[in-house]
Amino acid sequence: MLVTKDGRRLTYLEVGDPHGRLVIHNHGGPSSRLEARLFADVAVKHGLRLVCVDRPGIGQSSPQEARSYLGWADDMTAIADALGYHEFGVTGWSEGGPWALAAAAYIDPARLRHVTSIAGGSYGAFGDNWAKKHLSAVDALGGFLALHFEPGFRLMYAALAKTAVDFRETYIQQLLNAINAYDKEIVQRPGFAAAFCEASAECFAHGSEGLVRDSELLYRGWDFDVRQIERRVHLWQGLDDRLVPDVINKELADQMPGAVWHPVPGAGHFVAIGSAEELFGIAAEELSQKM
Repeated sequence: MLVTKDGRRLTYLEVGDPHGRLVIHNHGGPSSRLEARLFADVAVKHGLRLVCVDRPGIGQSSPQEARSYLGWADDMTAIADALGYHEFGVTGWSEGGPWALAAAAYIDPARLRHVTSIAGGSYGAFGDNWAKKHLSAVDALGGFLALHFEPGFRLMYAALAKTAVDFRETYIQQLLNAINAYDKEIVQRPGFAAAFCEASAECFAHGSEGLVRDSELLYRGWDFDVRQIERRVHLWQGLDDRLVPDVINKELADQMPGAVWHPVPGAGHFVAIGSAEELFGIAAEELSQKM
């Protein structure tokens, strides 16, 4: 746990090599610092110290009155400082993807040596609810509510919290109904569903408000412009992702000067797990390179 300069608590979980190169991982939503467990083996294999942090109001981290992408970039830098690292990398999966991109926009490349966004929820990259035409009816509705009817958005996330915490079999079954065969194979691996459910339920340790605040920022026009990011940024995407369609992040790849596009045919939203060997291998390689 880290206490920030303004007195907030940031709680994290680390896996891998405690003396390895640092990667700060941004969890999805609903998820939490416990998502790190899903990448423990690959972190060990590549000699990485993988640290996953509960964002403000999620899990065991304190809420933050004024949320922003710049503020979170500062928090990630503070985490690296507290752990004794000048250089580090950042990854983000799903709703964590935009926070990784914010790191690319705001953190000095001399410190931030690697950035990866995996199937990122890039819904506000080019303006308020920009990606709505590509989203499922439910996700498009979520974006509309986030921007125009916050009570409805809160109700939607309160219902999600109830399912994730108290009805985990239903939660997993709803997920299985929404994903492709590639993703189902991963979710049905021994122990995976239980670990995934734990990470999701922990998101709501203090209710759904933290995720509401977190997700709302994804749908609103971002306070940074991906078209100005010239440093190298890896974008991983399953081409059969039923949760975040590939066309959304392909548009980012086309308009972001430093983007390196990694399309994975047949993969779905769980490309983060299916391609973990390759994507964290690249992270380890870039972090080992000298400036």
